[in-house]
Amino acid sequence: MKLAKVSGTLGLAALAAIASSYAVADDTGWYGGANIGQSRATIDDVRITSGLLGGGFSTTSITDDKRDTGYKIFGGYQFNRNFAVEGGYFDLGRFGFTATTVPAGTLSGNIELKGVNLDLVGIMPITEKFSAFGRVGLNSARAKDNFSGTGAVSVLDSSPSKRDTNLKLGLGLQYAFTPALGMRVEAERYRINDAVGNKGDVDLVSLGLVYRFGKKTPDPAPRAPEPEPVAAAPAPAAVVVTPPPPPPAPTKVTFSSDSLFAFGKASLQPAGKRDLDEFAAKLKGADFELITVTGHTDRIGSHAYNMKLSTRRAETVKAYLVESAGISADKIAARGVDGSDPVTRPGDCKGVKATKKLIACLQPDRRVEVEVTATQAAK
Repeated sequence: MKLAKVSGTLGLAALAAIASSYAVADDTGWYGGANIGQSRATIDDVRITSGLLGGGFSTTSITDDKRDTGYKIFGGYQFNRNFAVEGGYFDLGRFGFTATTVPAGTLSGNIELKGVNLDLVGIMPITEKFSAFGRVGLNSARAKDNFSGTGAVSVLDSSPSKRDTNLKLGLGLQYAFTPALGMRVEAERYRINDAVGNKGDVDLVSLGLVYRFGKKTPDPAPRAPEPEPVAAAPAPAAVVVTPPPPPPAPTKVTFSSDSLFAFGKASLQPAGKRDLDEFAAKLKGADFELITVTGHTDRIGSHAYNMKLSTRRAETVKAYLVESAGISADKIAARGVDGSDPVTRPGDCKGVKATKKLIACLQPDRRVEVEVTATQAAK
């Protein structure tokens, strides 16, 4: 019995329809998950008929069982936004056939396929939540066959088995519900040795879940409490109204992005958290109208990449101030402005290639500005 090639790849037209540029902050770390779906093989009826004919039997009919439920359990480590290594265990299910012969008899055969795999995975982010991926690797599968005959048909070796290592390929899409939990749909092709001298392909189209260890799901922004109703006091006969003092002018504080984040990243470093903690302590007791957080990058990189990076950095600072200082999220606005408002003057830093010298020269441009507008100063 031979398991022949079966088509099972995903269409790339859907990818083109939703593709856009996207910069990922930090996707490194361990992950694991499981998939389940349909596996499919093609039974080589021509070879079965030929084999029976060589034994003096003609075939009147063949019934194939070429589909089953398959699953896999996997784990891996993602090194950066575009590359991961993944391994796991798979069970492709069971396939078989029954051939009716003349002289009268039947020949039945089935095969079970299980094994382990190790893949290199290439990842292409499409949007903040969607990504496409492709894989290439090796599978070590154990093929366990079982043959039986009735009537005039007899079988010499009824239970051959073999473990062999072959190629494995795949394509898929992934959607992230949260930073920690995602869903996958993918199509994979396993090259298999069927234990009776033939090689073929088995395809698995499956759906599954992925869990990323160490990724915290962000808590929803706290909602400002509803003010309690206050009974109106009777107006006095005469009231002397003293006009309130004008609100204090906005206060702007500038943080170096190099102290808050690693170069090209949007995850806070320990030193950056300490700086923001000191700033948040000075805000306690003040009544704020608005806090504006503005992220700036240098001019290195494309406009699209810098806009996304500066915006994500501003949003990271906002989220930390909400968590550490207890400020209502609706009182903080975050935005990114690319490198359109540099601190360095034209001509200060020459060159366009991202050398260490140019990166160091443009350090003042990489910053996060926090502007506070308050109606009552801290006591």
